[in-house]
Amino acid sequence: MLAIIGAMDEEIELLLGDLQDRQDITHPGVTLHRGTLDGVPVLVTRGGIGKVNAAMTTTYLLVEGATRVIFTGVAGGVHPDLRVGDIVISTDLVQHDVDVTPLGYEPGTVPGETPAWHADDTLRDIAMQAAQDVEGVNVIAGRVASGDQFIASREGVQRLWKTYAAACAEMEGAAVAQVCAKAGVPFVVIRSISDTADHDANVDYRTFMPLVARHAKQVVRGMLARLGEGTSGEGTSGEGTSGEQARA
Repeated sequence: MLAIIGAMDEEIELLLGDLQDRQDITHPGVTLHRGTLDGVPVLVTRGGIGKVNAAMTTTYLLVEGATRVIFTGVAGGVHPDLRVGDIVISTDLVQHDVDVTPLGYEPGTVPGETPAWHADDTLRDIAMQAAQDVEGVNVIAGRVASGDQFIASREGVQRLWKTYAAACAEMEGAAVAQVCAKAGVPFVVIRSISDTADHDANVDYRTFMPLVARHAKQVVRGMLARLGEGTSGEGTSGEGTSGEQARA
């Protein structure tokens, strides 16, 4: 069972419109939608904003039988070559707002956890193939930095670039990755750039959100088409297995 998470309604409504044999499953604070997309059994849900909501939703999906997880949505660009509309496919994910450096840990490291959580190689490759079908955008594989902050300053962008070599910044992906890694469930995060996370981030985000949500949907549907043709989404990860509404 493939699970697809978006943080906001805008990021999943385009998928829900095509979901066949839909069945709604309610958990406290979360509604999951079970059905079929492009011949692939799926669970689709809005995960909510921030790492706590993302972790809670991912746990419910695993309880309901998810064996692979895709998180899709928008992000602020950090890599200097990224522009609005471009796409980042996760290689690994870090929590940039975690700081236990006074106890000797590296920035972003959760005590007792790995410094970063690595996306599944096979899902990442399929996502890269699907993203190449989106016309007129740059597609890169890179690190996703997650934190409960809307990054909207040049200083914030520079910190994420210099400290973590992040490609983009958002608010959920690393929490999804952490839960999946603990359960040994393959995952990948797909982010379409809605803004460049600098002083114009709020304006860009509001303006370009509908466009980049469509890009994210196109990548997911491209992945489903490939999975529906018999491409296995199971694989080994790099670890073995392991303003307001914020960018998703």
